[in-house]
Amino acid sequence: MRPFLNRRRHSLFRLLVIGPLLIGCALTPATASERKPKLRAITAFLRIEPSQYRQQIEDAVTVLGQAKAAFEKGGYEVQTIRITTQPFTQYIGDPPMPEALDFFKLLDELSKKDSFMLNIGPLTLGGSSDTARVELLSQILATTKVNASVVVADDDGVHWNAIRAAAQVVKYVENHSPNGANNFDFAAVAMVPPYVPFFPASNHDGSGRQFSVGWEAGGFVADVLASANRDMRAARELLSRELERQAHAVDAIAKQVEKDSGWSYMGLDPTPAPSTDSSIGAAIETLTGAKFGSSGTLSAAAIITEAERSISVRRIGYSGLMLPVLEDPVLSERWSDGTFDLDSVLAYSAVCGTGLDAIPLPGDVSQEQLERIMGDMASLAFKWHKPLTARLIPAPGKKAGDRTDFDFGIAKFPNATVRPLR
Repeated sequence: MRPFLNRRRHSLFRLLVIGPLLIGCALTPATASERKPKLRAITAFLRIEPSQYRQQIEDAVTVLGQAKAAFEKGGYEVQTIRITTQPFTQYIGDPPMPEALDFFKLLDELSKKDSFMLNIGPLTLGGSSDTARVELLSQILATTKVNASVVVADDDGVHWNAIRAAAQVVKYVENHSPNGANNFDFAAVAMVPPYVPFFPASNHDGSGRQFSVGWEAGGFVADVLASANRDMRAARELLSRELERQAHAVDAIAKQVEKDSGWSYMGLDPTPAPSTDSSIGAAIETLTGAKFGSSGTLSAAAIITEAERSISVRRIGYSGLMLPVLEDPVLSERWSDGTFDLDSVLAYSAVCGTGLDAIPLPGDVSQEQLERIMGDMASLAFKWHKPLTARLIPAPGKKAGDRTDFDFGIAKFPNATVRPLR
């Protein structure tokens, strides 16, 4: 009888102990470690020659398609593929050739046909043709969906003439593009390194045939931080561990693409770019237990940035924190509620970055006011030697208290209430 009793006891143990554990595991919702961040961008860096640009772009699109397929096979959803050229002034002549605008309209049509986003690099001022170049850039931005930037600070300091030019561009695009929405594709940039995958600050001046990757991970970060139960130290450790795991997976796929394509992999920008369904504002509120802009927001921003910068794979770009008011539904709501403002975002930028991103402004903002805003950003970037940008979007005809009505043509991004400038 003893073997029979032992079998009965073993069956009873499995029924009473192991059974509930298995049921519990089956009913447990997916953990943060089972969810993957999306890839906001796979960006190819190309040194184009006007005489063979079509073939060069075709080759880049082919490699980007292969990379996209590889990442999707690895379980990562890819949002966009992108191409960044060397600074556009290097292939339009000095002064700009008369047909330059038509050339960029042609490139814009190619990007639409082949479903990639295009960045023509930064404008760096300092030559006799500065006025003509600024005018050309303004016209390109107003009449195409091409991305570009103006460098307002670098290792040589803050460039006040460039700040003035960048403010001129913003006002021109406000008045000459549909509802001023094309300012979404432009930024004043300071201390931004090469090979950033994110637009509009993406840039390079290398040999080309390179690529980098950037995350979209607001929702992923929120999932991880939820398990920290508002413990800042635990949040940092948990997020570091989860980002490290995902970064290694991305890095392995990217290196295989590098091997297969012959294009050089420059690295991952772990900045957790947000979107309409992946809010970094919500992630920060999950950690602090308070509305974005309340006390604790800066600490949360610092913790997320520290976790990103702890990963051991090849990093590139900002490795910071994007707070785009007109891309993130929680940020747009809090901006409208008045829980934070321009000065708040600059303060957060001191510990994270990436500066003043997708900020709605009154339509009657003056060029001088834009210069002051950009100057504050550039001064902070130069002081702390950190990459920051100002993507400022005046809303034509709107004043403080009005609701913006932008349509950026990319996704159903939220609108927000215009705040008064001080």
